[in-house]
Order: sequence, then C-alpha cells, then structure tokens
Amino acid sequence: MDTKTKQKLRKFINNLSLIRGRHTELVSVYIPQDYDLNKIINHISQEQGTASNIKDKATRTNVIDSLERIIRHLRLYKRTPENGLAIFAGNISDKDSKTTIEVFALEPPEPVKVRIYRCDQTFLLDPLINMIEYKEVYGLVVLDRREATIGFLRGTSIKATVHQTSGVPGKIKAGGQSAARFERLTEGLAKEFYRRVSETMKNLFFDMPKLKGILIGGPIPTKEEFIEEGNLVTKLKEKIIAVKDLGYVDEHGLELLVENSHNDLIEQELILEKNHVKKFFETLGKDKKMAVYGKDILVALERGAVDILYISKKLEKSAAEELEKRAESIGSKIFYISTEHTDGEQFYNLTKGVGAILRFALE
Repeated sequence: MDTKTKQKLRKFINNLSLIRGRHTELVSVYIPQDYDLNKIINHISQEQGTASNIKDKATRTNVIDSLERIIRHLRLYKRTPENGLAIFAGNISDKDSKTTIEVFALEPPEPVKVRIYRCDQTFLLDPLINMIEYKEVYGLVVLDRREATIGFLRGTSIKATVHQTSGVPGKIKAGGQSAARFERLTEGLAKEFYRRVSETMKNLFFDMPKLKGILIGGPIPTKEEFIEEGNLVTKLKEKIIAVKDLGYVDEHGLELLVENSHNDLIEQELILEKNHVKKFFETLGKDKKMAVYGKDILVALERGAVDILYISKKLEKSAAEELEKRAESIGSKIFYISTEHTDGEQFYNLTKGVGAILRFALE
C-alpha cells in the first residue's frame, strides 16, 4: 500500500471513528473477496426482520433504515469488488431532534478476509485499522561488553525498549590479580551478559509475528562474539539480516544502526521517506528552479508544474486535503513525510509542511 492510499484510508477511518450512536444503531458490514453478494443481501434482509423486535422506537427505526440503505447500495454492484467491500450505515446526527442516515462504502486496498455484521454504538473499524498498521517490524540491538540497548523500528519510528549493563570492568589495571585471572573474570562476565541480552531478545522478539528481521550493531569483535557465544536461539539467529560496526550502544546507536543498514532496509518505509527528502533537498540545492516550497506551491499547482508533491504529516489536516485534491487534479504524485526522524523534521522546518519537485520551471 503506497503512502497516498494509506493516508486516504486513515482519513476514512478517522472520520468514521468520530461518529457515535445513541444506542446500538450503527451498522458495520464486511464482505470478503469473491463472496456472493446475494447471500449478504438476504442476510441483511433477515436482520431487518430481527431489528423490528428492538424495543426502543428510535433505535428500531434507525437500524431498519440503515439496513435498507445498505441493501440499496449493495444492489448497485454486479459482483463483489476484487478486494471485497466494507460498508457502514447509521444516524450521524448529533442532535436528538434530527435523524440523518448516511451510508459509507469502501473498496479496501487490501483483501477483506472475514465476513462481519455488527450493530453497535460505534462502527467496527478494526479490520481497516489492521490494514494500515505497519506490516514490518525490525528488532534493533546495539551492544558492547559493558552495555546494550534493544529496541524496534516500526515504520518510521525508532524506539529504544530495554537498556542493560554487564558489570564488566573497563580498561583498568588488575591490581593484585594476575592478568590471566583478570581476563578469565572479564570473559565470564561478558558471556553471562551476552546470555542475558539473548534472553531479553527472546522475550521481546520470539513471538512477534510481524518481526521481519533483526539488526545488530557494535564494535569489533563484540557483536560477532555475541552472535556466536550468546546462546541466541536458532529462530532469532535466522532473523539477523545485518551486522554493523558501531561505536555507540545507546539510543543514538540504534539510529546509526538503521542509517548504516540502508541497503538492507531499502524497501522499508523510513528509508523510502529519507530518500524522498534527500531527493527534494538535492534538487533544491542543484537547481532551485525545479523545486519549490511554501507559498510557491500554490502557483506551481495552478500551472500544473508539480511532478511530486511532498506533504508533512504535521501539516494541518484541512490544508493537506486541499493540496492533495489540487495535486490529484493535475496528475501529480503525492508523498507524505513524517516528522519521526530528523530528515522529516528538517523538511517541515524549512518548508512549513509542503514542498514539490517540478516538471518544469515556473519562470
């Protein structure tokens, strides 16, 4: 799912999530791909008969009317759309004295795999929300012999979860101990630390269905020793997709680990965003006539000059929607930039939320 499609789906979900029924009068229907529409229509007709038993008159009327609207809408289709259908209906008025029954239908960007009928005070949106959740999660581990930081990369967000320390002494003299004995003590503490880090990784990563891979960073040869001697379970060893040389083992180290794993994460959302921001800044630096931002965006859109429109996710919702409509009308590509990374913050600070690469110069 591309960013534009994901943003539209998120907007649809947000709008429906604001609607509240007075009672269980909001109807949600999910129809799987390839499912017989006639069966759904017959089922909803039966639900109309069941709804006639609802004691509260207003609720009964609203549910029956909503079901009737859904049936009418379904009759517009010759067959179930390729990815199935999600359809919602109910009274959207927030005034007790007024009733406004509306129908909202969506052909989802991903296949609907469940058949659902539900009446409630809110629309059932979980199946759609699951479609825009990050499909890929990466485990991040940076460590040396003295400390380790473990976290996650979800979409564009890097988050540290656990920080551990080993008790392994730094580079100090052994005092009265022999060098060999001191070395054995240090090695023992290091291996015990590796095992604790491995256990933490197991607790965090082992049963995570969306875990696509694990990135490990640290100084030479610590990270290699950890992989070989840390008793890391086979399932997690097989998930390691990158091992990088790093000097930092704190939260900054996690950021550097992701930065240094560009080639391993080239299709990952964070990297795609960073590449788009890089392209915008490079164009702005090399040929200012071919990249614009701020007030010049409206002029570029009016003249049909925008090739790629970049919109910060931090931009006010109404402004973003208006820019998106204008861009769509001239066939521009649209890409949303988060502020969950420094490149996205820099883009927002410079452009105030919107920039573009042009098809042709405005002058």
